[in-house]
Amino acid sequence: MQKLTPQDLFTLETYARERPAFRARVLAHKQARIVHVGAHVTLVFEDALTVQYQIQEMLRVERIFEPAGIAEELAAYNPLIPDGRNLKATMLIEYPDEHERARKLVELHGIEHRVALQIGNLAPVVAIADEDLDRSTDTKTAAVHFLRFELDTAHVAAFADSEIAIAIDHPAYSAQQALNAATRAALAADFD
Repeated sequence: MQKLTPQDLFTLETYARERPAFRARVLAHKQARIVHVGAHVTLVFEDALTVQYQIQEMLRVERIFEPAGIAEELAAYNPLIPDGRNLKATMLIEYPDEHERARKLVELHGIEHRVALQIGNLAPVVAIADEDLDRSTDTKTAAVHFLRFELDTAHVAAFADSEIAIAIDHPAYSAQQALNAATRAALAADFD
C-alpha cells in the first residue's frame, strides 16, 4: 500500500465540511477490520483509510495546517499502513474500571509479544510489537500497542483460502478468535 502524502489529506476547511460523511465511511470500513480476542483485547487492523482518518483528526484537534506539522503527523502515522507483505494492527487492552485495568496491566506484562496470526496449518506468525517505541515498563504492559504481522510468501498465498485466527497465549490471558469472511476479505486487500 502506498503511504499517504499531503495531497491525500483534506485541508482543515474542507475536512470541517466533509468530516461527517468521511467519518461515517471510515467507521463502516473499520467494522470488518476489528477483531475482539476474548473479552478484553481488541485488534483494529489499519490501512491507508483508517490512518488517514487518524491523521485528519489529529490535524483538526491540534489545528495543524503548516506543512512542517502535517509532515510530522504523516511521519508518525504512515508506519501503521501495511507494506503489502504484512498486516498492521492497533491492539487495545480494555477494562472499563480503572482500578481493574491498572491491576490487569501488571498481570498482562508482555502480552504484546504473545499475539499470533494462525493461517491454516502453517506456522503461526507472531506479532512484532511496538517497533516505534517500547510502551511497556519493567512491571506492566501498556493499554495500547502497535503490532506488525510479517507474512512470508506461503502465508500470503494461503490467506484467501484458509481458516484464520488470532490467538493470544499469555499466562494471564489466553484467547483465540477466528476471522469471519468479511474480515478475511478486508485484510486480504492489504497484500500486494
